[in-house]
Amino acid sequence: MESSLITQVQKGDAVPPAKQECNCRSSLSQRGSFRATGPLSYCWVYSVIAGLVKKSSPTKPRSRSIFKALFCCLRAQNAPQPPPCQDHLLQTEENGLVAKIPGTCLLPEVTPQDQGKVCVVIDLDETLVHSSFKPISNADFIVPVEIEGTTHQVYVLKRPHVDEFLRRMGELFECVLFTASLAKYADPVTDLLDKHGVFQVRLFRESCVFHQGCYVKDLSRLGRDLGRTLILDNSPASYIFHPENAVPVVSWFDDLDDTELLNLIPVFEELSQAENVYTGLAHLRTP
Repeated sequence: MESSLITQVQKGDAVPPAKQECNCRSSLSQRGSFRATGPLSYCWVYSVIAGLVKKSSPTKPRSRSIFKALFCCLRAQNAPQPPPCQDHLLQTEENGLVAKIPGTCLLPEVTPQDQGKVCVVIDLDETLVHSSFKPISNADFIVPVEIEGTTHQVYVLKRPHVDEFLRRMGELFECVLFTASLAKYADPVTDLLDKHGVFQVRLFRESCVFHQGCYVKDLSRLGRDLGRTLILDNSPASYIFHPENAVPVVSWFDDLDDTELLNLIPVFEELSQAENVYTGLAHLRTP
């Protein structure tokens, strides 16, 4: 989930630095670390979710209203609510896969090429890219987006090593893009970003659950075995329902020396071999 989702790269933007984090971040009660074992040496901070911080949203100027209308994570009073996945009706088949009832879950049947693979849900903004309404001289993409009858140019920076990361993820996992931003922005950005067709499915804001002022990505609604499902996201609020399935990632804005995605590749290579993601994550986590 995008922590600010199209927060600005430079000072002086419509969203001040103090507001660049999601208004609905979860509080963190514990800090530990993941440490790859064996030949892997990379470790990163793993946040354990304690609770959701409830904050009211003050009246914002029109620029913030446009911002909120397009991108996720800011409070919305009338967010669309999709029908829940009827998980209590799902049964586990002998091969361990979830037997889905057609039309009840967010994902279609697993494709033949992804049979047997762990499903990984990947966030977009501040995880793979960073976007801004303000012109950026080194933008990788410029995407026109219509908001309230006016076309706005969105300037998009790709996180360093994102191409290599996505290519490897596509080889190892069933990959699902899941963003709380609107499709009118996220879909064209993903068209440009996903050069190799890694994402089998794209899920947008309407697929989130609006919970206590936040757009939450409820993994139980996917129609996949939770023991074989991971989520990569920079915002703990987005996986508040399933923190035990999460691989946290540091938010990215404009650091061209960032190596987070590159360092995560060996971690995901190990997780892709785990029979159960809970066991795999526990193996990587240190107290």
